[in-house]
Amino acid sequence: MATAPTRKGERRDPLVVRDLEFIGGMASAGGWRPEPTLPEIAFAGRSNVGKSSLINRLLSRKKIARVSNTPGRTREINFFKVNDAFVVVDLPGYGYARISKEKRAEWRPLIESYLAERSSLAGVLLLIDIRRGPQDEELDFVPWLEARKTPIVVALTKADKLAKNKRMLEIGKAKKALGLRRDPFPVSAQTGDGLDALWRAVLALVDKR
Repeated sequence: MATAPTRKGERRDPLVVRDLEFIGGMASAGGWRPEPTLPEIAFAGRSNVGKSSLINRLLSRKKIARVSNTPGRTREINFFKVNDAFVVVDLPGYGYARISKEKRAEWRPLIESYLAERSSLAGVLLLIDIRRGPQDEELDFVPWLEARKTPIVVALTKADKLAKNKRMLEIGKAKKALGLRRDPFPVSAQTGDGLDALWRAVLALVDKR
């Protein structure tokens, strides 16, 4: 993976995004999807977790993933090729109350069929709002992924909204609730805090493929 050149003592970016391409969207469980030729990292989370903002910040783009005042706008699984090296997969958000139960029921087989069947899936980045912690969906989702031996990295978004001592408390609570082996990553798309460490964890999954 390409990193930014630095002089001694300067910060080194985990990844320099030189080329970014939207490949397409998968709209149904049996629908189109790209050929599984590159490792894929799937971004998952509740509809109001700030997933689009985080993807845009990680990829150093303003509008590659839609940012909306109405969570739940992503209707498809969207694929973005990064540096011809790996693919970021933006899954539809789940759990948003203003999205109909019927629509949520439609998305579940779409998401589960992709995660269960995709041979090129290198891992899942699960996003959880640090202020709300893991809820029923996440408590079910993590064991579901582990049963399929899917690598998982957990990030706690909107960490800038909490004081440091409260942040550390929520990290411990999430780790225990989800049965994680390592601490989840507290991150902020607004300030950029924690994103370098998160990128390194994600890229480590890519490099294992």
